[in-house]
Amino acid sequence: MPVIHLHRAAPAKPAAGEACNGCGVCCALETCPLARLRFLRRRGPCPALRWQAEEGRYRCDLLADPGRWLPLPAAFGRRLVGRWIAAGSGCDCDFEPDAG
Repeated sequence: MPVIHLHRAAPAKPAAGEACNGCGVCCALETCPLARLRFLRRRGPCPALRWQAEEGRYRCDLLADPGRWLPLPAAFGRRLVGRWIAAGSGCDCDFEPDAG
């Protein structure tokens, strides 16, 4: 059973297929295909996973600030990253963390 560390105020992981709520579980567990290429690592936590205290959730910094990580114009970078991480398509993480 993998051990992941998340902010205590992070929302609970939604069920697979439900809308993303920024729980951070997927990115703390492993990196997406784009992050694997960018950071040359397969296991998490992803270096681009960022806690957003004002929102009370995690965000993908590859998507939020692609210019910081990739040599791409911001608008094109957000579209590209959004496609690579399947932004907006719902939770695809089948790992169920222990609430304890």
